[in-house]
Amino acid sequence: MHGFIIKRRNDVDKYDYIKRPKPTGYRGIHDVYVYDVNSVTGRHLKGLMVEIQYRTEIQHAWATAVEVIGFITENKPKFQEGDALYQEAMALASEILARAFEGSNGPFPRKDNNELVRAFQKLDQDLRLLNKLKDLNSADTSISTNRNSILIFSESGELEIKTYRDATEALRALFQLEKECPGKDIVLVKADTSEDVRFAFRNYFSDAQDFVDLVEKGCRELT
Repeated sequence: MHGFIIKRRNDVDKYDYIKRPKPTGYRGIHDVYVYDVNSVTGRHLKGLMVEIQYRTEIQHAWATAVEVIGFITENKPKFQEGDALYQEAMALASEILARAFEGSNGPFPRKDNNELVRAFQKLDQDLRLLNKLKDLNSADTSISTNRNSILIFSESGELEIKTYRDATEALRALFQLEKECPGKDIVLVKADTSEDVRFAFRNYFSDAQDFVDLVEKGCRELT
């Protein structure tokens, strides 16, 4: 008789980032399983390890926003890289979401509600974080049929998008814009196909709107 077994490798609470949120604000639960098979056809998969991540919709909205920030800026709060202000803002946002919607805590359990919200709002005002994510969601995706897009964020957080079919032309424009607009965040987004660009704008970026809505509502709830 042939069959397979999936065995969990980790202890139950080892990767429980809800009980012990990461300093970044990440919350969720991970389990690592190993695939054990005794059939001839599946023998080459024996020992394959699979990680499963469990997140609520609230936790997923936060995690998606972190990915988007890493995509549209030079900062990667997910890996604690880049501007520390982005890292702190997202960690504070995680605490707001945990308290307002899940009756739990994130990485700042000792801050009172008013202090927490004020700290986040001050950073958001400086970074224009929520405005950037809002503008991505409202961007006209019909212009994304070209494979090279330049995202131009003004100091106020407003978004302008320029698109190019040719990668060389896009790079030339990028260098020129960086020279002419030193006060703006300018990012080149490249994709293998125009469909990849449309997918990114319509699905990936629009998901960040959930995070924006939740954080704004959470701030109101806590104050």
